[in-house]
Amino acid sequence: MTPMLRVSGLTKEFQLHNQGGVRLPVLHGVDLAVAAGDCVVLHGPSGSGKSTLLRSMYANYKPQAGSIEIRHDGEWVDLMRATPQKVLEVRRRTLGYVSQFLRVIPRVPAVDVVAEPLRQLGVELEAARERARGLLRQLNIPERLWSLAPATFSGGEQQRVNIARGFIAEHPVMLLDEPTASLDADNRAIVVGLIEAAKRRGAALVGIFHDEDVRAQVGTRLFPMAAGRLAA
Repeated sequence: MTPMLRVSGLTKEFQLHNQGGVRLPVLHGVDLAVAAGDCVVLHGPSGSGKSTLLRSMYANYKPQAGSIEIRHDGEWVDLMRATPQKVLEVRRRTLGYVSQFLRVIPRVPAVDVVAEPLRQLGVELEAARERARGLLRQLNIPERLWSLAPATFSGGEQQRVNIARGFIAEHPVMLLDEPTASLDADNRAIVVGLIEAAKRRGAALVGIFHDEDVRAQVGTRLFPMAAGRLAA
């Protein structure tokens, strides 16, 4: 299978300035390759660095050593050494991220929150909204809410809006941080279906899933982790 994401020798520690500058090692020498159609599940106890690794791959954190390479427009881009402009370009067209929390501009309707990633790719407004409506419908967001700002929605509704926004652009590489947390069984099954569809179209996915059933359904392999290092 075609590799889409490569992590090599990744090392990340945090310096706790409010505790005398103590250094807290989180990742040490992480190597990971993810291919098209793969869904790698980061697996380990709380504090093992799963979220840190995911955020590093999205270039939200800057590790101290190693490389994070992503296949973008037919070439490899090292996100640790790319310019901020290049990182934004990669995120817009190649690298998607679904977090646990929805962060939106107040008063923007849910349909436009979901459509925005397509608009950033140059998709015409009505076409982007139509695709957004389809995903909102698929994720059981009532039509009466589509024109309202999602800041007023329940936690589960906000999460489903976030999932729709994350999947709408069909990025070739996707990072998933607990996308099914707090969802009921029916909506978890819908999200599993979206992940399976992404795998079929050849996306490379890395995710954190605390739900054992979801892990078993979507994961092509587990990537074990332990605090401060890879698991043995």
